[in-house]
Amino acid sequence: MGKQNWKPGNMVYPLPAALISCGIIGGKINLLTVSWLGTICSDPPMCYISVRPNRFSHEMISETGEFVINLTTADMAKATDWCGVKSGRDHDKFKECALTPAPATIVQCPIVFESPISIECKVKEIKLLGSHDMFIADVVNIIADDRYIDPETGAFSLAASGIMAYSHGSYYSLGKRIGKFGWSVMKDKTKRRIKG
Repeated sequence: MGKQNWKPGNMVYPLPAALISCGIIGGKINLLTVSWLGTICSDPPMCYISVRPNRFSHEMISETGEFVINLTTADMAKATDWCGVKSGRDHDKFKECALTPAPATIVQCPIVFESPISIECKVKEIKLLGSHDMFIADVVNIIADDRYIDPETGAFSLAASGIMAYSHGSYYSLGKRIGKFGWSVMKDKTKRRIKG
C-alpha cells in the first residue's frame, strides 16, 4: 500500500450544495448552484462564495452587492443540480424548478422558501482569483425553517432537515452523527472525574 501524487486540484470535500439566490424581488431574480463557499470569520460573521465571471448571477451579485445562501436537502437535489447546469439568461429557474421565491428580511433578493436555512449576505469585497471571483460577504441575517427547530431548546437540527452535500461531482445526504464539537475533551474530563 502506498500514496499517489496528483496534480493540484480541488479535493476539499464534502461541501454544501447551496442554491444562491440573487437579484431584486419585483425585478430579475435568479438561482445559481454553488459549492465553492464557506465560513471565513465568526465575529463578525462572514462567508464567501466563488462564482465564474461568465455566470449570469455574477453580474447580478456584482450590481446589487447582495445574495442569499440557501442550504439544500435531498428533496431539493434535482432542482439544485438543474440550477447548476442551466443559465438564468434562458430560464426562470424558480418557476421551472417549482421553487418559491420569498422575501428576505434584510437584503432585497429572495430566499428559497423550501430551504431549511437561508443566509442573507451583503458583499464586502470581490477578489478576482482566476477561474472564479470570490465574493466576501457579511452575514446580515439567517432565516431558519420552524419545522427543524426544537421547541424546548430552540436549537436547529440540520440532521433532521436532510441537508445535502456535494463531493467530487456527486450529491450526498449527510450520514449519522459521530460526535459533537469538543466531545473528545468532554470524554477525557469524564474519565478524570471517575478516577478522582
